[in-house]
Amino acid sequence: MANFYVNTTEVVHKLPNNDRPKFYMFGVPSYTNMGDQAVSLAERKYIENEFPEYQYIEILEEDDDYAIPIVQEHLQPSDIIAFTGGGNMGNLYHNHEEARRKVFSTFVNNLTISFPQSIHFEDNEDGEIEKQKSQEAYHKNPNLVLVARDAQSFHRMQSTFDNPVIFTPDMVLYMESVNWKFNRNGALFVLRHDSEKVVKKSTIDNIKDILGNERPVKRVDTVLDEPQKITPVTREALFDSELELFSHQEIIITDRWHAMVFSVLTGTPCLLFGNSYGKGKHAYIDWLEHIDWINYTDETDVERIEELLQQLISQKRHDYDVKNDFRQLRDLIKNNMHNKN
Repeated sequence: MANFYVNTTEVVHKLPNNDRPKFYMFGVPSYTNMGDQAVSLAERKYIENEFPEYQYIEILEEDDDYAIPIVQEHLQPSDIIAFTGGGNMGNLYHNHEEARRKVFSTFVNNLTISFPQSIHFEDNEDGEIEKQKSQEAYHKNPNLVLVARDAQSFHRMQSTFDNPVIFTPDMVLYMESVNWKFNRNGALFVLRHDSEKVVKKSTIDNIKDILGNERPVKRVDTVLDEPQKITPVTREALFDSELELFSHQEIIITDRWHAMVFSVLTGTPCLLFGNSYGKGKHAYIDWLEHIDWINYTDETDVERIEELLQQLISQKRHDYDVKNDFRQLRDLIKNNMHNKN
């Protein structure tokens, strides 16, 4: 039985029967990484706000196989197929890439959009094998457009695939900022536990020593321990809780890109360190370098890091707007609407 989230109040098992064009989003996560959950929340808000004529329908990644034949049966020429952004196109997470290939190689007659992604096929045998599988699958779809969320990924996608590639920010940057004016107290370390982690424990320990003299220090991750599963019904409340947690902090130290994005949305000073293939660094340079209260560093010198932290903590919030940077995505969907009418 396939599950469809036509809205965010309930799951249904049948597709709606009406004349509205449909926007099918495959690969929606149910795992507890709040960065990827925020991406899927932002994708829905983006389409519902910018293109209200479309009926937006989400399909969890574990339901893709059940849903594909049902969507095929109901598909109209004006419908759009999409695969969720965030995450990573490449061989680091095989199950996600296999799901992408299946969707892209199945729906070859409709506009198909791979929402804003980073890309990283490792320079080894597994990376080469998986890259060839993806090239073969993506090539089957002449209507597939890839969206890169950083310049490094944009150039890598162009050199890896023959599909058109466009360039926009990460979808979470479409979300409205919040200014809850809490009293800020404490340093929050939001750090990875996975294969992408590269920042040294000694560097983190040094920063804890610097910051812990004057304020409480706490460590979390954007991957939640509870609940076990998140759906489109439950994710927005959890996203709001993340923003509230960030809004209480004096500073965030992280190696997670979306922790920096949450810091942008909440006006919280943040220092971002790198991951194994540079997605945070490049996306920061592309979209966020003009925001005063966040910064990226590869620095390991303790005194230099301390200077950066003091600079960040003293910064005042200011206006920023990246909405116009989504125009390539907006134009892509608009052109499809005009061509199908």
